Amino acid sequence: MGQGDDQGVAGDGGTPLPDEIAAGNAEQAETWNGDDGRYWVQQRKRQEARYLRLTPHLMAAAGIQADSRVLDIGCGSGGTSLEVARAAAQGSVLGIDVSAPMLAEARKRAAEAGLPQVTFERGDAQVHRFEEGAFDVAISRFGVMFFADPEAAFGNVARALRPGGQLAFLCWRSVRDNAYLTVPMGAIAPYVQLPDLEAPGAPGPFSLADADRIEKLLDSTGFDEITISAVDEPMWMGPDPDDVVAYQLGMPGSRAMLAEASAEVRAKTATALREALAGHQGPDGVTLGSAAWLVTAHRR
Repeated sequence: MGQGDDQGVAGDGGTPLPDEIAAGNAEQAETWNGDDGRYWVQQRKRQEARYLRLTPHLMAAAGIQADSRVLDIGCGSGGTSLEVARAAAQGSVLGIDVSAPMLAEARKRAAEAGLPQVTFERGDAQVHRFEEGAFDVAISRFGVMFFADPEAAFGNVARALRPGGQLAFLCWRSVRDNAYLTVPMGAIAPYVQLPDLEAPGAPGPFSLADADRIEKLLDSTGFDEITISAVDEPMWMGPDPDDVVAYQLGMPGSRAMLAEASAEVRAKTATALREALAGHQGPDGVTLGSAAWLVTAHRR
């Protein structure tokens, strides 16, 4: 898998999937190679702005050195990979992701930035054939919560690290702790059927919300010196409520929820969302709270 393969099953937008997709992960891979992947490429700058206060926590914890060999798991459009590459100027960075549209954007950005030490491969970190002990550091910014088999994924990442190598990642805490979700979801709840974002055992953004689960998972897959710290930061949502409403209702998940809604329901949803966001407008735009875990560990 990876190695830029363009073989395998096509995603919903016709983009072929890598040959080696872990059992149970095909649906995730198809999602990120279809409309979702293309949408998040379009929204790349906004996403970087949303994570502006969160990313420095990850970078500080990763301890990147000038000659570090770094693996970026779920690298998306390359935001963290490029930042790491600037710190590891004499080292190397490999970004891995299943999304062909996002990796195309990442490669374009790396070329434009003149960062030849960063490369990208298309693959599923659960089963990707990394060279054993090839990396000093593995990082992820909200990219490790989507594995159908997290034990296999973290075990594979552990093998890719040299003994004593560093793991550092950010993952979301519970939905209820994240106002960037609860505020808009609370506003639109009377008008749409909200998805279950915390389905037990299912891959998704909140699959690692339980700190005890994270610790047991890492301990069982070859890591020690595990630390799990709460990170709470305001998240910039957009310059004003109208902009944020357009963004929120334009997301693939929102479009799906409203696909069969009447014009009246759509209008009420937008009005309720705008009113909820108005109270969070400040001099720099609309901000809502975010709550994450910052996790570090070392390969045994």
